[in-house]
Amino acid sequence: MRQQAAIDGFQLAYERTGSGPAVLLLHGWPGDRTDYRAVVPLVSRAADVIVPDLRGFGESDKHPADPARQYNAAAQARSVAGLIGELGLGQVVLVGYDIGSRIAQAVARDRPDLVRALVIAPPLPGIGDRILAPQAQREFWYQAFHNLGLPAELVDGQPDAVRAYLRHFWSHWSGPAYEPDDEHLDHLVSVYGPPGAFTASIAWYRAGAGRSRPRWPKRPPPHRTGSRRLPPCCGRNTTRCSRANGPTGSASSSPIRV
Repeated sequence: MRQQAAIDGFQLAYERTGSGPAVLLLHGWPGDRTDYRAVVPLVSRAADVIVPDLRGFGESDKHPADPARQYNAAAQARSVAGLIGELGLGQVVLVGYDIGSRIAQAVARDRPDLVRALVIAPPLPGIGDRILAPQAQREFWYQAFHNLGLPAELVDGQPDAVRAYLRHFWSHWSGPAYEPDDEHLDHLVSVYGPPGAFTASIAWYRAGAGRSRPRWPKRPPPHRTGSRRLPPCCGRNTTRCSRANGPTGSASSSPIRV
């Protein structure tokens, strides 16, 4: 299915199955909505499950545009919010991992009225300083590489190069001994291989959204109820902020992985 109303000129492709409370799943890089192919059949037994391709991914629109304006977390969040509104979902359980986690957090920050709960995997606020260890930092070479012109020259529009590049990440970043099966890798090459598709997928990194230590916005002063100080997210219909932000409810400045 395809989003009817374009947001900033972008329409999202999505799949919808099941009935019940709305659950919206956001994928990571280098993937698309099929990342959740094993999850959807389980969740859709008790929920209305919506799985979109993010801007620049899968079958969603991939427009040449300024990455900092049209492919960053806020822009991706606008498309997700637009899809929620178009489908009349009300408040959703919003799920995300990898870049989908960062986008889910952006939706919850910008449109808390649309979020019933967050279910997010890395990157998470407050995971500590392990990301700064030399071994971890060596793994983030691709974020700088994606900001060069070389990916477009060496990878974009070349299916064999796309296959080798994506295989590396799925093999290297996944669990021990995991290897992507050929059928799913064929699918990923079909959506990342056409000219311009790979470059569109890394617009997230060119927008600066993939840096391992993002610039978090300053939080407003805590709300007050009598003499008790409450963190800003309390009173909104989101997940427990004390768990997300630590025992004090304060925003963490710890670096996170994307």
